[in-house]
Amino acid sequence: MKLKIHLIDPSLPAPQYQTSGSVAFDLYSREDIVIKPKEIKIAPANLIVEVPPGFMLMLAPRSSLPVKKGLTLANCVGILDQDYCGPDDEIKLELFNFSDKEAEIKRGERLAQAILVKIERAELEETKENKNNSRGGIGSTGFY
Repeated sequence: MKLKIHLIDPSLPAPQYQTSGSVAFDLYSREDIVIKPKEIKIAPANLIVEVPPGFMLMLAPRSSLPVKKGLTLANCVGILDQDYCGPDDEIKLELFNFSDKEAEIKRGERLAQAILVKIERAELEETKENKNNSRGGIGSTGFY
């Protein structure tokens, strides 16, 4: 499968899979950014992606981002829809600094990863009642 991508600034590296076993490709910051403690800032990722029908592009932080920078994606996981691919639809990363120190992002630094995920749209059907048993909630399967 080919994934159509457009680099906003072609002087920065194109995203790539880092190893032959990688399932996601890395996203880079297009700008230098300083993020104060407990602050959220947007990092433009220099990329517009034409997500093919039947797929979504899921964004997640690189595993080293919290340890090295004290950062994570503010929305935890980003989802790019198939119709987010116009000329102004650059991927943007919402970065949250959960640490007590300023975090510096350098232009071209790898921050997040993107994975193409096969999806199927459901036909939503409203029902009058739910006949299933409730099983609990947050952490309910871990009770002793």
